Amino acid sequence: MTPIPAQPPFPHLTLVIGGARSGKSRFAEGLARQSALDKIYIATAQAWDAEMTQRITAHRADRGGDWHTVETTTDLPGALAAAPPGVTLIDCATLWLTNVILSDGDVAAQTAAVLAALRVHPGPVIVVTNEVGLSIVPENALARRFRDDQGRLNQSLAAQADLVVLVVAGLPLAIKGQLPKAAS
Repeated sequence: MTPIPAQPPFPHLTLVIGGARSGKSRFAEGLARQSALDKIYIATAQAWDAEMTQRITAHRADRGGDWHTVETTTDLPGALAAAPPGVTLIDCATLWLTNVILSDGDVAAQTAAVLAALRVHPGPVIVVTNEVGLSIVPENALARRFRDDQGRLNQSLAAQADLVVLVVAGLPLAIKGQLPKAAS
């Protein structure tokens, strides 16, 4: 007799996208908890000031201690390669992109490297990202470049993802693929 799996197959790549404070990180963490796998959290934030340090501390406390955390600012492919087996949550692509831009990195080359690393990663990956293109055109060149690069990054991630979930006001909406029953 063939054993019945404890859960349906988990998508290889899930993109969770939404605005600031939309509930996307909380949703992504809940999705990862549905897996019976170990949970790996790849954190991309940098604590530039005291307020950001408090945000990171609060985020870590909200997540709980049952996550293996890997921190990176720009080497997301390296962090993925070094992550132990399990379901991997990257939070977030927007801060990673910010770090790449501020370090004068080659956004196109580094994005291509991230997409390649996601394709070969052995376990399921959930990527959290911000939708920043729904507002006015920014007033300065750096902000416009960031908005444009973020839009291109999100499009590339969404094209590769098996599941894309838009989170608005804490409510998930599958815009590509199908939400697992417990996540909807």
